[in-house]
Amino acid sequence: MKKLFLLLAFLIMGLSTQVEAQRFAYVDTEYVLNQIPDYAEAQSQLDRITEQWQREIQNRYDEIDQLYRAYQAEEVILKGDVKKQREEEIINKERALKQFQKDKFGPNGELMKKKEELVKPIQDLVYQAVLKVVDRKGFDFIFDKSSGVSMLFANPEFDQSEAVLKELGVK
Repeated sequence: MKKLFLLLAFLIMGLSTQVEAQRFAYVDTEYVLNQIPDYAEAQSQLDRITEQWQREIQNRYDEIDQLYRAYQAEEVILKGDVKKQREEEIINKERALKQFQKDKFGPNGELMKKKEELVKPIQDLVYQAVLKVVDRKGFDFIFDKSSGVSMLFANPEFDQSEAVLKELGVK
């Protein structure tokens, strides 16, 4: 048991000396992107498109709701075929609305395609700038402070966001 403990201790000490030799830094890509005017314009354009589609969805929901209320009010006096036809009309409009939502906001929807078209080129420029900073300053690892990685503390001396902005030519 002591031998296992000693082996584990040496292994940890060996790994810790390797980690110390590596150079780490971080970049706040959210901050960098928000400093780029083209990114703000792309986000604004995406917001306008989203609002337009959401209004259209709400209008369709309102229309379906009106049809359903009218159907409920007349349900007792409607004959079999007419009743079934009205039910199918409401169901078909609900299906069409769900398909519209999927086409616009789904994982492969128009919003994702538009985002890819407008935002991805800017993100690619930032990534290339990060790679240039890494190459110039010799970092081994760069973390993104704004991503899902938990960073409880970040010493500002290791923040390379300004270097990335400088690489992009943004002041």
